[in-house]
Amino acid sequence: MLGLPIVACIIIVVVVAIPVILIAALYNGLVQLRNRVNNAWSQIDVQLRKRYDLIPNLVETVKGYAKHEREVFEKVTQARQMGISAQSVKDQSAAENMIAGALKSLFAVAEAYPELKASEQFMKLQESLNGIESNIAYARQFYNDSVMTLNNKIQTFPSNIVASLFNFKTREYFEIGEPAAREPVKVDFSK
Repeated sequence: MLGLPIVACIIIVVVVAIPVILIAALYNGLVQLRNRVNNAWSQIDVQLRKRYDLIPNLVETVKGYAKHEREVFEKVTQARQMGISAQSVKDQSAAENMIAGALKSLFAVAEAYPELKASEQFMKLQESLNGIESNIAYARQFYNDSVMTLNNKIQTFPSNIVASLFNFKTREYFEIGEPAAREPVKVDFSK
């Protein structure tokens, strides 16, 4: 008769332990995904900071050749500042659209100055910008993939229950809003 209470206790422990273990596993998975998204955003931020640091050098180089293009320089500077001060994914997306347009204008100005296109300093800046743009594209893709994985986990059963209990929220994708901004910034001055 003593064996029956032990079996009943084991069954009760198993019945209680399985949901607790499942909830803990789902919670830990959500935390890992949230941290991956945060890390991915940090990687985007690193690449954007590199670009923001490069922009003043690029503007100064072009200014040396095209002194009368003040409006273009102001737009690039304003776009850079908007990007630096962005506080959310939505704000950052808007800033990146503005920066892409401003850089296109800057490079259009540079097209009119053959001696600028031949400048070694300008060529180095162009090469650096190309590399940074590639890194930004990769970081954006990794971030959006991480956001998709987190959002899927938050929205699917049974993890959606745990996500709701612990207040996990879906995240925004880092998207480029304007169709024109979806085109890469053209920095080829070898023509």
